[in-house]
Amino acid sequence: MRIAVSAASGLIGTALVRELAGGGADVVRLVRRPPRSSAEIRWQPEAPSGGLDAGALAGVNAVIHLSGAPVAARRWTPARKAVLRSSRIQSTSSLAAAMAACDPQPEVLISASAIGYYGDTGDRAIDETAPSGAGFLAELVRDWEAAAAPATEAGIRVVNIRSGLVLSRRGGLLGQLLPPFRLGFGAKIGSGRQYMSWISLADEISAIRFLLASAEAKGAYNLTAPEPVTNAEFTKSLADVLRRPALLTLPSPVLRLALGEVSGELLGSARVTPARLRSEGFSFAHPDIATALHAALAR
Repeated sequence: MRIAVSAASGLIGTALVRELAGGGADVVRLVRRPPRSSAEIRWQPEAPSGGLDAGALAGVNAVIHLSGAPVAARRWTPARKAVLRSSRIQSTSSLAAAMAACDPQPEVLISASAIGYYGDTGDRAIDETAPSGAGFLAELVRDWEAAAAPATEAGIRVVNIRSGLVLSRRGGLLGQLLPPFRLGFGAKIGSGRQYMSWISLADEISAIRFLLASAEAKGAYNLTAPEPVTNAEFTKSLADVLRRPALLTLPSPVLRLALGEVSGELLGSARVTPARLRSEGFSFAHPDIATALHAALAR
């Protein structure tokens, strides 16, 4: 297969491109600068149809779209919210329109999404049948997924991958937590009772490849491990793996003062399960948090 990947240099994209190429796929990267080789295609995600020439995606069988500005990197000012929306919604809409305009069209679009779709689920375990939640992030994810409509309407198979926290020592939440935890400053957040839905980087990549190969797969899939854990459980597991104490607590008021509205994503609860993946036969290499953390730190 010839597969185009956006955000190919990101945490997930880098690992995915390596795995796809290792499996024999012809991978082309969507880049925002002039291409340096035939393995790159220039695009402008903020432009109509992604700034792609009519023949730019010629011969591409599948597109895996992972672009989006980091959600929790800074406070959610009105300007930052606009960036979060445009980096996801406009880019997805542009790419979907470009795919729809191709002749022949790519067969499938796998488009990044997030479990933020469900909002705060409390202690309740939910799967893909649950409705969308409330709040900025839930609204953002709803609109993000809807932006792929041009591809769907053109008859292209569209899969929205609602990822949880992707665990890797090279980045994401785990990458940020490792330095303080290694120094013995590990801390639970707020009450610690809020659920965290996570997935190892290896299982994230395997799930994307599984959905790419499954001709009947379409719609939303939760990319989360089968066993969500509370923040307190996650904190203890990470401290145990690192053999360091984690006796501190980051109080909720301090977090709200420091981060503003975005703190709700750390204090909220997301107990999300991967019902569709499991029912369709996907096997997790790292189904529990201890296994996943050991694997993440070993790679």
